[in-house]
Amino acid sequence: MQNIISAQGLVKTVTTAAGELTILNDISLAVAAGESLAITGASGSGKSTLLGLLAGLDVPSAGVISLAGNDLTKLDEEGRAAVRARHVGFVFQSFQLLPGLTALENVMLPLELRGQKGAEASAKTYLDKVGLAQRLGHYPPQLSGGEQQRVAIARAFACEPEILFADEPTGNLDSATGQTINDLLFGLNADAGTTLVLITHEQRLAARCQRHIQMAAGELLGSAAVEV
Repeated sequence: MQNIISAQGLVKTVTTAAGELTILNDISLAVAAGESLAITGASGSGKSTLLGLLAGLDVPSAGVISLAGNDLTKLDEEGRAAVRARHVGFVFQSFQLLPGLTALENVMLPLELRGQKGAEASAKTYLDKVGLAQRLGHYPPQLSGGEQQRVAIARAFACEPEILFADEPTGNLDSATGQTINDLLFGLNADAGTTLVLITHEQRLAARCQRHIQMAAGELLGSAAVEV
């Protein structure tokens, strides 16, 4: 199966008052189209930094990243943003909804920015899929944490991305609500055939992915196939 993400020799360093700090050290990996990959590790292991690089949200100090056939390391921020708009969806721990927009408007916004026709109908379809058909006109402050994350998931999948990056998507939720969100995430992922790259500290969630990579001190510890 063709790789939709590949990275070779990734290094990320930053300059601090104490000197140069290496956050990622010589990381190489590949993700096949349609695959689900979990990346785990302790806080500070570099997993969120790695996700940001793979998604084109940041640039490496060294190395090469290919995303959906695009060499991100040869693009400026505008070019990387265009690649993300065409191929990528995001679900974050903090939801990142606009509080002044309703649930429906939050899901419609990225579709409208892309000039997609039928944005309202598509947004309603995905909000219905996540069980929020009766909450279209509610604003984020009027929704529970679990409901806000459902809106974020609907927003991500409504764009029909080839790749979905999820960074601790259940980190702010109680266990029961988190389980519901996980089921939605993997269910929609399976239905759409979307490649899923998931950062989590939950081993049970990681075990639902086809492959699991562990990180420590900015390096990969190993990669293993996981029974789904």
